[in-house]
Amino acid sequence: MGKPTGFKEYDRELPPDRPGEERVGDWLEFHEHMPDEMLRRQGARCMDCGIPFCHNGTVIAGMASGCPVRNLIPEWNDLVYRGLWREALERLLHTNNFPEFTGRVCPAPCEGSCVLGISEPPVTIKSIEQAIIDKGFENGWMTPQTPERRTGKKVAVVGSGPAGLAAAAELNKAGHLVTVFERDDRIGGLLMYGIPNPKLDKSVVLRRVKLLEEEGVVFVTNTEIGRDYSGKKLMKSFDAIVLCGGATKPRDLPVEGRELNGIHFAMRFLRNNTKSLLDQEECEGFLTAKGKRVIVIGGGDTGTDCVATSMRHGCESLRQLEIMPRPPAERSSDNPWPQWPKIFRLDYGQEEARTVFGDDPRSYLVSVKRFIGDDNGHVKAVELVDIEWSKDDNGRLSPAPVKGSERTLPADIVLLAMGFLGPEETVLKDLGVEQDERSNAKAVYGEYATNIPGVFAAGDMRRGQSLVVWAIHEGRGAAREADRYLMGETSLPG
Repeated sequence: MGKPTGFKEYDRELPPDRPGEERVGDWLEFHEHMPDEMLRRQGARCMDCGIPFCHNGTVIAGMASGCPVRNLIPEWNDLVYRGLWREALERLLHTNNFPEFTGRVCPAPCEGSCVLGISEPPVTIKSIEQAIIDKGFENGWMTPQTPERRTGKKVAVVGSGPAGLAAAAELNKAGHLVTVFERDDRIGGLLMYGIPNPKLDKSVVLRRVKLLEEEGVVFVTNTEIGRDYSGKKLMKSFDAIVLCGGATKPRDLPVEGRELNGIHFAMRFLRNNTKSLLDQEECEGFLTAKGKRVIVIGGGDTGTDCVATSMRHGCESLRQLEIMPRPPAERSSDNPWPQWPKIFRLDYGQEEARTVFGDDPRSYLVSVKRFIGDDNGHVKAVELVDIEWSKDDNGRLSPAPVKGSERTLPADIVLLAMGFLGPEETVLKDLGVEQDERSNAKAVYGEYATNIPGVFAAGDMRRGQSLVVWAIHEGRGAAREADRYLMGETSLPG
């Protein structure tokens, strides 16, 4: 610890965000960069605590605690404080293949588990992480690291999201010949088409893909395993397979009027928006919120991204509906440190809506009763009802409508952002991979092996909808086990 009194002398500081009224007019990232001196002060706040919970990467009572990839956070915080940026980069890359992604989109469970956070605002870990890797690219330190030898073993990775890219990077590092199959027209999966540009500019994804290509990873786009390329052929052509297809089956809302036009799954809206931006022309299926009254159903990250995208389109009005209660301002008694704090936050999309329309667009403890259509079969309104949660005889919470609370909101476009049920089954069925009770690929955490010898599964396809950082962690772990399967032993850290 370079400055023992740093956490006493310096307050927590975050990089400034661009003004809301400015950023809704473009698709640039909304965070500004922090100057080096400010970052050094933030690194000095790291306490060198006896047990650094920030990087223990565990789940406590169903809640994330610390960093799943076990970043060596106190080490690189101290190196940043000392101005040793290249050394900090080496320590960061020791555990995390893609800190440029987690530094932008991860909700930072590490900060929720920071020991300083028990009594003071936690260390600004996420911003320092992003600054380290960005400085690495800017200074030319991120060069291709090709393996010294090749094993001759061929591995197929199915899916190019964070889990797939992490698995590919590690397997390539071990000397295997890695081919990544992606059904979409661009590499990146969730990183490319699931997260909008303001949160993760696509140039950041593309520069990493380019680096992986230079290191020897082969990417094949517009190819869906089970449709364009059979599982049987895949098994015959490769010595091992790692399935990282994500959990892309959206949760639907089967209420009266669901068949009306103008009601769409969030990912269709987000995916086609990003594709149109990249293609510089409206793609087939492009949806615009320009001049429309928008209702977003769902309060998670995907819902926030729909809010932010609609704001940039120039929507006439916007409301976001959430069935759960508004989170408390501070930790509740059943959400103790070092769990991730379930507290009220104003994310970038809601902040932008408040800037333009004057208030937070979210409504809590409401449920959709039905969709109302016009004479042309297009949605024109949403009927809502307030709900209250109560426990049944088994102690399980269930919602019940509040009598007399029905009301309607006008709507021209409704975006369903209520999460995901599990993976699409095409590749799993084609390969004969067993699924668990939640429809995910069945594979034990830490082992990642499916019922088919030589076939492994990782990320959201195995664990269900989760964080990018968990996907990277599982991709690394699956690569380790695939390497062990191929070689009888492994030196990959996982």
